[in-house]
Amino acid sequence: MNFAVLQFPGSNCDQDCVHVLRRVLGHSARLLWHKETGLGGADAVVVPGGFSYGDYLRTGAIARFSPVMQAVREHAAAGGLVLGICNGFQILCEAGLLPGALVRNRSLQFRCEHVYLETLDSTSPFTGRIPAGQLLRLPIAHGEGCYYAAAETLTELQRGHQVLWRYVDARGEATSAANPNGSIDNIAGVCNERGNVAGLMPHPERASEAILDGEDGRWIFASMIHWLEERARASAAPEPGHP
Repeated sequence: MNFAVLQFPGSNCDQDCVHVLRRVLGHSARLLWHKETGLGGADAVVVPGGFSYGDYLRTGAIARFSPVMQAVREHAAAGGLVLGICNGFQILCEAGLLPGALVRNRSLQFRCEHVYLETLDSTSPFTGRIPAGQLLRLPIAHGEGCYYAAAETLTELQRGHQVLWRYVDARGEATSAANPNGSIDNIAGVCNERGNVAGLMPHPERASEAILDGEDGRWIFASMIHWLEERARASAAPEPGHP
């Protein structure tokens, strides 16, 4: 599979994503500069973490206007996969590709630590390979990761099974102590109504190798790869009645 990893001025997790996709998981991945107007035939797009444009105005507010984002919108509209991680999640919300917004942590402190995530929907392209009942232990590093959505939006998210992950403790309980930023309903990641665009604040690319004290992040990328491979096989299969 071919992955495009976006690169904005201030991105700092782009190389990490390319490394995991290419060297750990064995797929094609390349950096795509924010001024590009096409995705070069990518099967999926990763919008990485960092501080795009120095987080001026607010996180993701400038990056949403980069030329490459129009190509991302078109890719998403055609059913292509898009994953936003940390700052990438913020960018996708600012661009209107995901509902809700990421605001300042309730503690008003930058949080850098490991958290546990519970997967709430195992049918999405981003969660399909995560073992049932397994909590994901992933690192976070953000100052504006508090997910917020209006009450009616939150109801729609829950009705549509669009909340993919929430913060829990090591026993799987969604307590306030397990919520590092004050996100509403402990929400750590969501997807769009169609299910092909997702974002989360924790960093799966930083927990995809044993040498980094954790490989749980690989399940998210593996889920994307499996979904893409299944779609490719379905597209290649002959129609009934044809050889």
